[in-house]
Amino acid sequence: DSSLLLQSTHNVTVNARNSNGEVTGRLNVGPKMVEFHGQQFQINSKDGKPLFTVDENEVVIGTDKLRVTGPEGALFEHSVETPLVKAEAFKQLRLESPTRSLSMDAPRGINIKAQAGNIEALSQMDIKLHSSDGVLLLDAKNVRLPKLPEGTKGGSGISQGLYEICVCPDGKLYLSVAGVGSTCQEYSRVCQ
Repeated sequence: DSSLLLQSTHNVTVNARNSNGEVTGRLNVGPKMVEFHGQQFQINSKDGKPLFTVDENEVVIGTDKLRVTGPEGALFEHSVETPLVKAEAFKQLRLESPTRSLSMDAPRGINIKAQAGNIEALSQMDIKLHSSDGVLLLDAKNVRLPKLPEGTKGGSGISQGLYEICVCPDGKLYLSVAGVGSTCQEYSRVCQ
């Protein structure tokens, strides 16, 4: 019932051998690094639940929550697969790719929800919303486009490069060259 102390000025190595005397596992504790050689490395909780497991194919973290506390957050060189990405309570969640693109793919859709507050999509270049086989639905009390250019009196929409956004009875949008008055037509051939 007393602890065993192994001490060295260089390193301490513990080997596990099979019945043939071959080393099957090695733990090497040195002054600057702890190194393990073996088929699998596992850390268990007091009750035997696997908390951290590493083998040749994967790393499994068995805790309820993975917390990365570094100022740069979590960095992944390749893809990340997860059923949930969530920020701590009262903390901001940010998905960022500073030098390349950020892609989210799901065969049954992607849902981005803010229970209280806004959702912002900021881009230095274009923001494109594209649906290959469906509709783009803007369902809100108001839809505002505050920075659309306004033409000057007397000039035609063609010469100023201005268009009017028109809405068909079924909700479909189309562009019409802007004029002095509205150029939208309820029964435009675009709406047919």
